[in-house]
Amino acid sequence: MAQETVNPDEQVLLGEEIDHVRLITLNRPRQLNVISSKVVFLLAEYLEKWEKDDNAELVIIKGSGRAFSAGGDLKMFYDGRTSKDSCLEVVYRMYWLCSHIHTYKKTQVALVHGISMGGGASLMVPMKFSVVTEKTVFSTPEASIGFHTDCGFSFVHSRLPGHLGEFLALTGARLNGKELVTAGLATHFVPSEKMPELEKRLISLNSGDVKAVKSVIEEFSVEVQLDEESVLNKQSIIDECFSKDTVAEIITSFEAEAGKEGNGWIGAILKGLKRSSPTGLNITLRSVREGRKQTLPECLKKEFRLTMNILRTTISTDVYEGIRALTIDKDNSPKWNPPTLDKVDNEKVNLVFQPFKEDLELQVPVKEECRWDGKYENSAYARLKETDEAK
Repeated sequence: MAQETVNPDEQVLLGEEIDHVRLITLNRPRQLNVISSKVVFLLAEYLEKWEKDDNAELVIIKGSGRAFSAGGDLKMFYDGRTSKDSCLEVVYRMYWLCSHIHTYKKTQVALVHGISMGGGASLMVPMKFSVVTEKTVFSTPEASIGFHTDCGFSFVHSRLPGHLGEFLALTGARLNGKELVTAGLATHFVPSEKMPELEKRLISLNSGDVKAVKSVIEEFSVEVQLDEESVLNKQSIIDECFSKDTVAEIITSFEAEAGKEGNGWIGAILKGLKRSSPTGLNITLRSVREGRKQTLPECLKKEFRLTMNILRTTISTDVYEGIRALTIDKDNSPKWNPPTLDKVDNEKVNLVFQPFKEDLELQVPVKEECRWDGKYENSAYARLKETDEAK
């Protein structure tokens, strides 16, 4: 197992039992509550224990400090790069955890104040109730560092309207709280100053009754209205560009749109897209596209294969170069291999998608109900989309 830089006396995650309520607090605020192997193990332990506990009815998860969770501990993966399967156990357990959260049998509420990115967002989006604020920032930026959209997001993104999923996965574009609710990636928007009181009310409710929990949250929540410049108001451009067959064609189409009047917003996003790992972009696009025809268990099994093959550098060392440039040397000048999209070998890309032997595959339930399935159909975004189509 890769070594972690965790203070042995530090409580990286707090689990509290308050009558019928169970409260989880991610407790590494200085590290933006990144998900280390210890956090994964504790989360899995608590959730499994409480699901079997008849006295536990409501599970609340929140982050301490200014972040909900900034995602996986990249340094942990980097430190384990010389050992072929140093992170196998934590990766396996994380994907099992993702499956468990999507299909959890107790009522769950995520109180998401601050950063919620990558794997950290997998603790938010699948929840029965995910409450965000004006300070919430969501992103799935994994492709940019030579990785892929993981932790169930090939399933989630592939079910967003139009080609918004490809856009978010390839560009790592950030969404704020209002946009998350509008897109159906969160359920409620609550002003940040009201979040402490909402938490107290949920605890005092002392029940997991879905209607009662929803009623309490709605007392504090407000209707959202997108800012005029929101990317969610650019759906026609996103669909036009990100429906193309290849990453290269997507970039060419996006460049053409950038040259048109009123499309200044594209420039910064396009620049980031061009700086991203060519291999990571190709793997991510294929994964999200495949996700449209896959169930949640199938997506998780595929993502597990991708994660292990990428960490094993089956076709490229980009993930470690990306982590080095971003978090180790912090020079933000990665040297990708191969360096350009036209040099990426599709036959090699096929290798990271190949199934493992059955006994090496991720084992998750295949018949459990997925709580996120179709969530966005009830969102404000879906209603806006229906209105546009009716015009």
